[in-house]
Amino acid sequence: MVDINLLVNKAKSGDKEALIQLILADKDNYYRLAYSFLRNEHDSMDVVSEMTLIVFEKIKELKDNEKFYSWSKTILVNLCKKEYKRKNKVISIEDVSEISLEYVEPIEDKLDLDIYIDKLSLKHQQIIKLRYFLDMEYSTISEVLKIPVGTVKSRLSKGMESLRRLVEGEK
Repeated sequence: MVDINLLVNKAKSGDKEALIQLILADKDNYYRLAYSFLRNEHDSMDVVSEMTLIVFEKIKELKDNEKFYSWSKTILVNLCKKEYKRKNKVISIEDVSEISLEYVEPIEDKLDLDIYIDKLSLKHQQIIKLRYFLDMEYSTISEVLKIPVGTVKSRLSKGMESLRRLVEGEK
């Protein structure tokens, strides 16, 4: 088990190895979080790397060492949102050809939850992915997104209702 307090204190004093240990201790969760937003291995790895640099630069701002993981995941979520918006503003030729190939196969033949989730608003996508894809607790989602727990529950409920209507509408 990693002693978070000790490693965060070392990282705050400039110890890069301590920061790397902290990140590596939860690397799978960082990657899954990024991938749940971006759906691309390369982009996910890039934002995790970018998050690591930002965390190193701003670690002295962290007031409660025990909140390191929720703090760093908040940074990661913000980077994912930024990357997601940037990617969705630009459509490359490769994306267009992938889209046209995607529709050759009838959509009724498979229930791809991602297709339906992508039709939801970004705030509902985030909540559903954090709760059900990453199995985060409401309180952790609240910390990561910097919104009240009640808002997390409300958005999750509304998001799931919208998702249900989308799926039922396709049948």
